[in-house]
Amino acid sequence: MVDESSLKYWHDAGHVARRTLDAMREEITVGKSWDSVIQTAERFIRRNGGNPAFPVTIAVNELAAHYTTDHGVIAPEGWDKEMEFQNGDLVKLDVGVHINGHIGDNALTIEIETNKYAKLIDTSREALNAAIEVAGPGINVGMIGYAVQTTIENRGYKPIANLTGHGIKRYNLHSGISVPNVKENGGTVLKSGDIIAIEPFVTDGAGRVGGKQNSNIYHMRQIRNIKDEKAAKMIDEIQHRYKGLPFAERWLHQIQENDATNSLTKLMRAGIVSYYPVLDELGKGMVAQSEHTVLITNSGSEVLTT
Repeated sequence: MVDESSLKYWHDAGHVARRTLDAMREEITVGKSWDSVIQTAERFIRRNGGNPAFPVTIAVNELAAHYTTDHGVIAPEGWDKEMEFQNGDLVKLDVGVHINGHIGDNALTIEIETNKYAKLIDTSREALNAAIEVAGPGINVGMIGYAVQTTIENRGYKPIANLTGHGIKRYNLHSGISVPNVKENGGTVLKSGDIIAIEPFVTDGAGRVGGKQNSNIYHMRQIRNIKDEKAAKMIDEIQHRYKGLPFAERWLHQIQENDATNSLTKLMRAGIVSYYPVLDELGKGMVAQSEHTVLITNSGSEVLTT
């Protein structure tokens, strides 16, 4: 639930998130490195009064979600090209901003210098708009999924069935509400004050994603003692800096310049920290994504990422 005193923070976070996306449109060009755009976006967020709610992510072509660069800028497993944008690339850019824990999460898709996938991109936008039209108090999230699914399938594509939107609360990026991209029964009934991220993923492939490789995006699984002194200090810093939000491997090198990799490895072995996997479209199809953060109001919904 959102109280009136915090509403300005939610609007401000959403506004910075949208401004970041808009600014990065000009950065995603042939020859520009993925890492350069990611770092530029995160600097833009901080310069404009926010902090990243999660590491800025870039997913190109059949990569659907969950990739950010590490401190060594090593390519995802199986990616055999340079991590630079190429003519014809289909680029998903996902940006989250928080201001005092209040989060705006949004994403867009850009095709670089070609027009082969314009309909795919447009379909993701149309599905998002259809979902926002449906969202409101008393609406089961399954109806949002139905709106997304029918919009996408009517245009000859598939929604990615095992990727969903999510509820958002302060310092909680995935707060328990799952917002499907296909029709489902028995989902959450929305109420006024709920905040959700709606994010249709559209593909010309199989309509499902999978993956196990490390995305370089981490989260705390549990808090418990560990004997290693540097690893224990890393836990304290992660809690203090990120307060339960996801964080990047490369950010940890600002905490422990020489020992970050070793400390992170120990935290993972202890089950304290886990990574999110990079998600690939299982049919090797191209993927487009659009996303807004939406506040459920008494009379319907309000887009916060504007």
